[in-house]
Amino acid sequence: MMPPREFLMPAQVLIGSGAAEQVGVQCQKRGWKKALIVSDKIMLSLGLVGKVEQYLADSGIASTIYAGVNTEPVVEYVQEGLQAYKEGNCDFVVAVGGGSPIDTAKAIAVLVTNPGSIEQYKGIGKIGAPGVPVVAIPTTAGTGSEATVYTVITDQKTDVKMLIGSPYLMPTVAIVDPMLTISSPQSVTAATGVDALVHAIEAYVSVKRQPMTDIFCLSAIRLISQSIRQAWANGNNIEAREQMMLGAFQAGVAFSNSSVALVHGMSRPIGAHFHIAHGVSNAALLAVVTEFSLIGDPVRYAQVAEAMGEPIQGLSIMEAADRVVHAIRRLVSDIKIPSLRHLGVEHERLIELAPSMADAAIDSGSPANNPRKPTRQEIIDLYIKAYDQE
Repeated sequence: MMPPREFLMPAQVLIGSGAAEQVGVQCQKRGWKKALIVSDKIMLSLGLVGKVEQYLADSGIASTIYAGVNTEPVVEYVQEGLQAYKEGNCDFVVAVGGGSPIDTAKAIAVLVTNPGSIEQYKGIGKIGAPGVPVVAIPTTAGTGSEATVYTVITDQKTDVKMLIGSPYLMPTVAIVDPMLTISSPQSVTAATGVDALVHAIEAYVSVKRQPMTDIFCLSAIRLISQSIRQAWANGNNIEAREQMMLGAFQAGVAFSNSSVALVHGMSRPIGAHFHIAHGVSNAALLAVVTEFSLIGDPVRYAQVAEAMGEPIQGLSIMEAADRVVHAIRRLVSDIKIPSLRHLGVEHERLIELAPSMADAAIDSGSPANNPRKPTRQEIIDLYIKAYDQE
């Protein structure tokens, strides 16, 4: 008998080329008056923020811009954005950009209606009241933040990436427009694309999986595996961009409801200590962690391998499961994501930090969702093994 499971998504989702042009119409329908647009300098310079500002204005909606999100999200950005929201007398938030602006916007929105600073909400289920509405407009196909109940904010004082989870962090509206990803450079396409693939794989093998998320996971794995190389090789390949955007959104829905596992748990401390982009650190860990995890649920990993396009007919379950490791290594190599060694991580520094990084990974809760539960020492060993792989 299957116990009741909650399944959350944004209240409204618009997907397709040109969807961003509808942002003003959709906000006007809801009676919203003034937006805080949260973004970064790149989106500002590319003119994407200006376009969203104009789409809103065309529907009679005013806006003010906070474009100070210039690294992965930190507490300072949330504080600055909250001040801009209040000074602008805004009544909702529009995020334009990758995961950093979207995560920052979600944190700002809940602090409008909840007291204190974002640090006190670290963990799951600590936000007491709904925030103001958020419209999430991703410009990368990867983080899935437009469809999740999570935000990750780095506390610069402690170098800790704080995972914050609450249904109140789910955006009200997600506008998923592949045309906004055309300008993404190859490195961003690669890193965010692998991040989305990791979301889908980990949600599929997670001990918290559910039948609804299985559907989204397998579809996302197929879409991303079929299109990421083409989107990376030719950014103007609209069909590949559309498949990547849809796959990333589906993966976001999946992991928001079934959670992620060991790769993400280990990835966050790498980003915090070595300032490596989240998708890149995921890619550096994915093959090694998957190889470690296979024995915990070989049937599921065999199904992942098949969804990635691997021929598994005639193989034993373990042989079929092992094909996913080969598929991951080949993919990461094809789109030229470097290993930890080639990302400039110092070996001695990694060895020094690995125990505390393992503790941070365990504290995140994500490793507990893994099909094979790692010990603290096994996590330390996996960090070193990931470094040593070419």
